[in-house]
Amino acid sequence: MLGKIFNIFAPSKAAPEPSLPAGERVYAIGDIHGRLDLFEALLSRIEADEATRPAARTTIVLLGDLIDRGPHSAQVIARARQLARDRTVEILSGNHEEMFLTCLTDAQAMPSFLKFGGLETFQSYGLDMDALLERPVEELQAHIAARLPVEDLDFVRSFKKLVRIGDYVFVHAGLRPGVPLAMQLLSDCRWIREPFLSHSGAFEGFVVHGHTITQEPDLRSNRLGIDTGAYLHGCLTAIGIEGTNRWFLSAREEANDSGTQEASPTTAQANTAGTPAQVA
Repeated sequence: MLGKIFNIFAPSKAAPEPSLPAGERVYAIGDIHGRLDLFEALLSRIEADEATRPAARTTIVLLGDLIDRGPHSAQVIARARQLARDRTVEILSGNHEEMFLTCLTDAQAMPSFLKFGGLETFQSYGLDMDALLERPVEELQAHIAARLPVEDLDFVRSFKKLVRIGDYVFVHAGLRPGVPLAMQLLSDCRWIREPFLSHSGAFEGFVVHGHTITQEPDLRSNRLGIDTGAYLHGCLTAIGIEGTNRWFLSAREEANDSGTQEASPTTAQANTAGTPAQVA
């Protein structure tokens, strides 16, 4: 099971349960952060879950921050590209994708990106960062930019700000309260924490997001956070949605008999809540 059960922050009785149109199903996956092992395990869990349910038009939503921190960002990008060829997939841009693209054109952004997981991302592309870090930052930037695959950069640039499906709004970080959906700033969609996290009023749809790590999915009356810390806690979470029903799927890192870590899939009903942790 996916952790212990918490009390639900129940929606107002006057507010209908959010739903998807008939015949549609969505699986939204939280922040992967270079954990290819957990990503593959969770995709397998989604395929197994689909096989137990009636046929539907299924969309997989990746909530952003596919890269950084974990060891296999390049491989996660490649797997996401393959997935987008094989399935109906929506991919959102997170703050880490923003930093990744920005540091290739703005040398001043490079040190911050390297500090917050970019070092691992560049290493996943086979770059010898120990040698490269001895170079001036402008030279480092030019060297890296010239050696990253153009198709990967174009793919990351194609990631969306947000996606709306039925009564649900999928976004990386969150929304600015009181701002119409069409006027939400890209910076807020990728970076916001407050006042989004503490807002108890309605948005233009039930918001499913990542960005802010909680040990368990953070279910509130107006939003659901599913960044359960793939790189920090070894748990990658997805939410399945069909009609008014929701359920959780996850892949967890577990120690095997030799003491090494392996990814293991789990499932649970969508009735847990967590406490946000302020992790960049």
